[in-house]
Amino acid sequence: MPTQILPATRASPRTTRPFELTRFFSVTSLIGILVVTASLIWVYRELAVRHLIDHETRANVALTRAFANTVWSNYRDYVAASAGRSREQLVADPMVGRLRAEVLSKMNGLQVAKIKIYNLQGITVFSTDEKQIGEDKSSNAGLQAALNGEVASNISFRERFDAFEGVIANRNLIASYVPARHAADGPIEGAFEVYSDVTELLDKQEQARWQVAGLVLVVLSTLYAFLFFIVRKADRIIARQRRERDAKEEEIRHQAYHDPLTGLPNRAYFAERLQEVISMARRHDHTAVLMFIDLDRFKIVNDSLGHQAGDSLLQIVAERIRSCLREHDLLFRMGGDEFTVILPVVAAPEDAAIVARRITETVARAISIHEHELSVGATIGIAVFPGDGDSADALLKNADAAMYSTKENSRGGHSFYRAAMNQRASERLNIETALQKGFRNGEFALYYQPRVDTASRRVVALEALLRWIHPTRGVVPPGEFIGVLEETRMMIIVGEWVLRTACLQLRAWCDEGIRPLRVSVNVSPVQFENANFVAMVRRVVEETGVDPSLVELELTESLLIDNLQQAQQTIESLKRIGLHLSIDDFGTGYSSLNYLRLFSVDYLKIDRSFVTEIASSERGRAVATAIGEMARALDITVVAEGVETEAQARFFSGIHCGELQGFLFSRPLPAADVRPLLSNSIVLAAGGGPAPRWLQSPEQSPVAG
Repeated sequence: MPTQILPATRASPRTTRPFELTRFFSVTSLIGILVVTASLIWVYRELAVRHLIDHETRANVALTRAFANTVWSNYRDYVAASAGRSREQLVADPMVGRLRAEVLSKMNGLQVAKIKIYNLQGITVFSTDEKQIGEDKSSNAGLQAALNGEVASNISFRERFDAFEGVIANRNLIASYVPARHAADGPIEGAFEVYSDVTELLDKQEQARWQVAGLVLVVLSTLYAFLFFIVRKADRIIARQRRERDAKEEEIRHQAYHDPLTGLPNRAYFAERLQEVISMARRHDHTAVLMFIDLDRFKIVNDSLGHQAGDSLLQIVAERIRSCLREHDLLFRMGGDEFTVILPVVAAPEDAAIVARRITETVARAISIHEHELSVGATIGIAVFPGDGDSADALLKNADAAMYSTKENSRGGHSFYRAAMNQRASERLNIETALQKGFRNGEFALYYQPRVDTASRRVVALEALLRWIHPTRGVVPPGEFIGVLEETRMMIIVGEWVLRTACLQLRAWCDEGIRPLRVSVNVSPVQFENANFVAMVRRVVEETGVDPSLVELELTESLLIDNLQQAQQTIESLKRIGLHLSIDDFGTGYSSLNYLRLFSVDYLKIDRSFVTEIASSERGRAVATAIGEMARALDITVVAEGVETEAQARFFSGIHCGELQGFLFSRPLPAADVRPLLSNSIVLAAGGGPAPRWLQSPEQSPVAG
């Protein structure tokens, strides 16, 4: 059975994206690995440099102490006496040369790039770089620390450095400031500055740092891959559990809101959806309909054949009702043998009667269950929003009341809650049924209204008009049944009959020797939009054997504006057959010069509303005159329809109007009655009879109508 698709209920307004453990783990773990690796590299470098400085500081202190123990006693007096001496005096002192020789001999083969000795005033009294002797370094922080008894070291990179072995470039150096004492616990007598070249050590540390970083990265990546496998498996388990939970929740929700037998939404869901439909109808100001359906004779089937047969019957009926509805209509099982239907949007309340009749007819068809031919019916009560209630409870109550009222009168039918609406729906149903019967019984006929030439007043064309000759009512006004033919699409069949009948009558007149006259036939929108319309017209013209140039099709403006491109293609196809075309009711509100440019038409019929305004409206006369001038320029013949006075006829005779049509000349007549007016010698005057002699040409003779 077709499943009724309904929106999810009790859903959150915004859908939350499910948490994905694998995605979260992947992102956070990769960020963590990068942060850990970068931090490890930075910490390793800081620790390595610090340890290198500490190591080189201790080495420089030991080197300085060893140097002081061996040679300091020979130069302590020279350092002490250097205070106040100039650079030239210090450089010229022979002690500098002997000190340099001893330093170079003792530092040979060590990673020492330079040695400097300062006195207590911070003056450089010796340096392996002779240019620096005599410099005042008293403001140097490292030197001040050494003169205060502390050891200070710092590391720096030098692009160029004057070492005692010559100039060196791009080197990493550690400078250590060490206090100079004669004895380990003696007073400070000066300070040593020792530069150690640690470039190779730092390079090895850098290499070791990246090796460690690579190893750490490999270890962390291995751990990441292992954990990723575990997390991904866990994520899949969680996702499966979530799907199972959602499916279970959906199953529970479906069971709570749907009937297990028919699969239709149940009474609980009905209340929610009806309230939503009412809210939407109120917000958008449109009409909604509620139908309450109760099955007839179901209890008899259930009691006589058992509950299993009753269940099968309900399933079949539910499927049949569903087949009668539109896609967006809603069907519910309220319980037992009761159903409800919500039509969220209807163009007119009467349309609900069409749906109700379709349901009752479909449900009433025989049903075969357990080798039994069963026949049940459906009684339907209809309530319309907002007229029959502005709440869900009121609509349900009134639809239920309408259903029970219908059961009391006649089962298997339908009725509206309001009597007036019920009467209109009933009348429409009666007309539709009578039309179908009347068409089958040949109750339709064509009447013909003459169109006369403006100048000569002779009949040049006839408009074929559909009439319904009812057995008891007589001639039914077209306004009562043409709209029903359109809505039920019977006009496609009836319209072909009209065209064929008119063509056959035209052929009969031609065979009788009557001069050629055009016959115009109105085309409805339902016909014009039908894909087989052009083929139908061509077939009728060929089968009846009429001259296509004597057939005129009248198209309304509203018919043309719905689809300009399609209308243009259809008109071109009709013109290729050889037909004449006219635009009917021109000037009723959609008039556009663009139509006359796009569509190749032969006649322009001015609507009767313009004709009636001629005597009283100057603007109406101006518009009619403009239409006549425009049509004349485009070589289009203007036809004034609805002419009822001689004054109107005279006005249109003066504005280049080619043809006149109206009660002034003749009312629509049966083919037999219009026959005497078709003679070429007849000139129509007011009332439809022959014109008086003064209106006829000199060579014409009056002929009795």
